[in-house]
Amino acid sequence: MKIREIMTRDVQTVRPDDSIRRAAQLMDQLNVGILPVCDGRDLVGVVTDRDITIRAISAGKQPDRTRVSEVMTANPRYCYEDDPVGSVTELMAGQQIRRVPVVDRNDRLTGIVSLGDLATDAKNDRAVQDALERISSPSQPDRT
Repeated sequence: MKIREIMTRDVQTVRPDDSIRRAAQLMDQLNVGILPVCDGRDLVGVVTDRDITIRAISAGKQPDRTRVSEVMTANPRYCYEDDPVGSVTELMAGQQIRRVPVVDRNDRLTGIVSLGDLATDAKNDRAVQDALERISSPSQPDRT
């Protein structure tokens, strides 16, 4: 099975120069915790609700004046829409990430795949269970 068969399509995005308030409002409207950050159709990063909270709000940054580019994760891990589900599951488990942007072979954003997509639609339940356990295992806090 290929990722294109289970990924979420038509994802909303934000631009690097959008405010984090706009990103947070969009997350609220869509009931999501991550947004791809695109310059045109090119994926340049991802921003999560946690990025906004930890990298901006806890640091006292102003939501209307802080740009997404200041708190996003640049150069995120991504997969291709024709990648096998198993290899993406391994990527997610190895990096302990729950959501991965999906691009085509021209590196244009086409969707996003989440652990929920895998759990709902993937046929190999054991692989998903193993990935969930590995992704969810506690990690040491980053105190740097």
